[in-house]
Amino acid sequence: MFAYCFNSHYSLEFSKNKLNTYKINRTNKIISVKAMQTGAQNYDGVRIGPPPDLPSLLLHNRIVYLGMPLVPAVTELIVAEFLYLQYENSEKPVFMYLNSTGTSNPDGSSAGFETEAFAIADTMNYIKPPVHTICVGQALGTCAMLLSSGEPGQRAALPNSTIMVHQPRTQARGQASDIAIKAREVLYNRKQCFEIIAKTSGQSLQKVMKDASRTKYLTPGEAVEYGIIDKVLESNKSLLTSDPSFLKAL
Repeated sequence: MFAYCFNSHYSLEFSKNKLNTYKINRTNKIISVKAMQTGAQNYDGVRIGPPPDLPSLLLHNRIVYLGMPLVPAVTELIVAEFLYLQYENSEKPVFMYLNSTGTSNPDGSSAGFETEAFAIADTMNYIKPPVHTICVGQALGTCAMLLSSGEPGQRAALPNSTIMVHQPRTQARGQASDIAIKAREVLYNRKQCFEIIAKTSGQSLQKVMKDASRTKYLTPGEAVEYGIIDKVLESNKSLLTSDPSFLKAL
């Protein structure tokens, strides 16, 4: 009887030690992988090495940042981030910060097709997590459409932001027949963009088209009245209630 109890106790202790050893090895492997990815090392519990790349830290905290004109490479990244965040957690909100001239360059020339903005807007509506949109700096043209496509009640801008709506621009060249085909596509994209803004802002399509017939700039307060955003943010207290989680891991 004593031998049986001793063997059982020994087996239990052996199993616990084996489990602890597995956990330690697993933790060490994770630390090693992170060190390989970031080049960081730990010395006496102190992290030494370069910081993790900023986009990864933002994505880890469900932040998507659009700070460039909408070209295919930017659209591909934004859409991929949305899909990944839905896979990671389909309930927590996604915070999308916007500072972009849309499908136009800062000088007004065309940077990309309006379909780039439509791809992002459709993905925002497709995924399950609510997307909170925040304008920092500027949201011009199709970027204003993305700003207004955020979760109702959770669309915002910082106090000195600029929102602007205007007609899509094109620089079609070639034969007259090709230019005519491109012109029809531009008109169709313009209608699609204005319909989205009208739907999300509560304005009539006729009013949006009239206002955008000439470049129309809006302050954050005017954008609230127009219905493109819901509030002007003075601080991030209403967005984040605690420090980002990556700070605890550093």
